[in-house]
Amino acid sequence: MNEVPYVLLDEVKSRLRISHTSEDYNLEFLVKSSIDDLTKKCGVFDIETNYQAKELVFERVRYAYNDSIEFFNDNFLSQINSLSINLILEAQAGEVI
Repeated sequence: MNEVPYVLLDEVKSRLRISHTSEDYNLEFLVKSSIDDLTKKCGVFDIETNYQAKELVFERVRYAYNDSIEFFNDNFLSQINSLSINLILEAQAGEVI
């Protein structure tokens, strides 16, 4: 897994209302594992430009951080499916052009 950009880590920390640095390593791991999980489920995405994917990554991080990861897939199933479909359509549009 690649290194998480500081800007992304700062956005996650802001979202979770964390201002200290003592959990940066854990949060970086959660971001990486969330990107990996959603990439496997939905397809490859650019987290910097795909705000739908970014939102799902942040939500998955929030669930994992709060020890509720087992509820994420059920609670966000429609958003996961929507992202997957959008990524497929984007890939197909890219192939046609």
